[in-house]
Amino acid sequence: MQIGELEKLVLQYLWKHDCADVKAVFTHFEKIRGGSLNTYQSTLDRLYKKELLSRHKVGNAFQYYPKVERQDLIGQLIQSVTSDFISDEENSLIAAFSSMSKDCNEEQLNRLEALIEVQREKLSQGK
Repeated sequence: MQIGELEKLVLQYLWKHDCADVKAVFTHFEKIRGGSLNTYQSTLDRLYKKELLSRHKVGNAFQYYPKVERQDLIGQLIQSVTSDFISDEENSLIAAFSSMSKDCNEEQLNRLEALIEVQREKLSQGK
């Protein structure tokens, strides 16, 4: 899956605001980066078709909501990028994360360790 720069910005906006219609998104970004209302409508529609947003109609406009959590999308994007380079038998992904961890501070490493422990518990419980 590929996500364009504007799509990333719109997702970040919706994660922060929970839901919005195209006019709210356009109003927010109009002063920051410009673009037309149609540009933002197309961006929201693309994100909906990529199943990253859900929507429901209120009056004549759709209200858009994030369908995925930020960390889940990051995981999907990492999976998408790495799937071409890593087979199931390889530990390359683990090695890559280990390499990336050199840029983490102590608090981030402790958080990572806690998240790994949660995943271990889920595995042992069969979830």
